[in-house]
Amino acid sequence: MRILAPALGLAFLIAVTLGLTAPDPARAKIPYLAPGPQPVALTVKPIPYFRIGYPEQYRFGTLEYIGGMELWSRNRNFGALSSLITLDDGDRIVALTDNGLWFDAYLTIDAAGQMTGIHDARMAPMMDPGGRPMMSERDADAESLALAGWPDNPHLLVSFERDHRIESFPLDLRNFLTTGTRLKIPRAISRLRHNTGLEAISVPPPSCPLGDAIVAIAERDRDRNADIPGWIIGGRHPGQFRIRRIGDYSITDSAFLPGGDLLILERQFNFSEGIGMRIRRIPCDALRGRGTIDGAILIEADLGYQIDNMEGLAVHIDPRTGKTILTLVSDDNRSILQRTLLLRFALTDPPLPPALKGGPTGDHAPGDKPL
Repeated sequence: MRILAPALGLAFLIAVTLGLTAPDPARAKIPYLAPGPQPVALTVKPIPYFRIGYPEQYRFGTLEYIGGMELWSRNRNFGALSSLITLDDGDRIVALTDNGLWFDAYLTIDAAGQMTGIHDARMAPMMDPGGRPMMSERDADAESLALAGWPDNPHLLVSFERDHRIESFPLDLRNFLTTGTRLKIPRAISRLRHNTGLEAISVPPPSCPLGDAIVAIAERDRDRNADIPGWIIGGRHPGQFRIRRIGDYSITDSAFLPGGDLLILERQFNFSEGIGMRIRRIPCDALRGRGTIDGAILIEADLGYQIDNMEGLAVHIDPRTGKTILTLVSDDNRSILQRTLLLRFALTDPPLPPALKGGPTGDHAPGDKPL
């Protein structure tokens, strides 16, 4: 394993670099997908431990690894998952791809809260304002997903890059036929580079009193050496902030904890330092200020761990254990050299506030299961 690691790392770097910085020819060859969900057959390979070669280790800082899966399918539409949310107490995931497709599936969870399988997987195209599937690469490059308005007016917020925007889709977990409405966003967002746009959007829970706001964060600044820009859109404290850039990391997703702090998922890829994943925790109070903010690092991992191009992060409360669960997904860029990974960690410190046990969070809500 140690002998192969450098070669595998080089191949991975090439695959990720090509997938993230150049147009993907395979994307144009993906067959047209008719409106509405279609079943997708998946092959699952369990990932019993996170650190390669260390099956006895399950604690990583304040996170506890509780299992994962590698997903694969012969269906050419599957792959390139760039963000996700969890529903039904963590038993269901809804994700999106960077070419404008929804992915919906149920997880099999044992009594200890560990994932043991996935079933009833479906994919459906996102619909454009004219009620047609999104087909243009410029229009369909979806990068981040968040649930908002629960329970009175539930809708899915989706950020797109290339054509930098945020759209709101009324929640339709049965048919995925709703069309998106473009939201008003700060003009500065439109000036981001075409492939480093809004990679992270999230909706604050009541425990982070920002009002009816959206927290949106770019992948990188136009100046790659600058701190990373973010915006609070709407709510009580609208404005812009920056997240301190530490190393050659880009931000790929975000999600709020029940207590109000914001988690940001970060990815590193370069030939000198290799591949990396990191999660930082930003205090809610910092978001209400201005200037450059920072947070504690919860976990950092390289290719000595079971990671890939980690792009999606969701948070929910497991009613079986009362723990706060982080779900991560990777984008395989539809490359045979990369993997689609679904990983789960439990947050062990600090414990969940008693007043919030059992309550909904920004990424936790009952779903209306398909008939």
